[in-house]
Amino acid sequence: MALNATLYNMNVQLADVDRGVYEELELRVARHPSETGEYMLTRILAFCLEYEEGIAFSDGGVSSTDEPPVLIRDLTGRLTTWIDVGAPDADRIHRASKLADRVAIYTHRDPAKVLAQLAGKRIHQADQIPLYAFDRSFIDAATALLDRRNTLTLSVTDRHLYLDLNGTSLSTPIEEHSLA
Repeated sequence: MALNATLYNMNVQLADVDRGVYEELELRVARHPSETGEYMLTRILAFCLEYEEGIAFSDGGVSSTDEPPVLIRDLTGRLTTWIDVGAPDADRIHRASKLADRVAIYTHRDPAKVLAQLAGKRIHQADQIPLYAFDRSFIDAATALLDRRNTLTLSVTDRHLYLDLNGTSLSTPIEEHSLA
């Protein structure tokens, strides 16, 4: 018998000063049984940091090979932004770069290892694909605070993330790396 996903509710107050995005979001996030808490949190942060009209979590879930964990479609339904999480392989990113106008990767892993895994591989427009990394201690501390119902206040100023998660304040720089 297959295990079911666990549903997490996230009430988010988003203030992305860098992009001028201020929103109240109510997210229902399904955590697949094989998904780690760190991956799910990174997926939620990526959603918030890329938030714009048309953003959604993938219908295929985290195990989908045809869609990213987070994506943005325009009003016609065309995929405009592919947002991957973790340490996707080079073939996946290469294909994504050909399908979408923009690709971004958010990782909770060591960015040097992710970049080393992709180095020298054929990736279409690799010089235009950012890899955003969060400090591992920040991800570990925030993951430990997650409940099934969560209240998040997320602020971004000068590429520094300030997070209040269920009453506990954390912060981390958002490190940006280039694949090329």
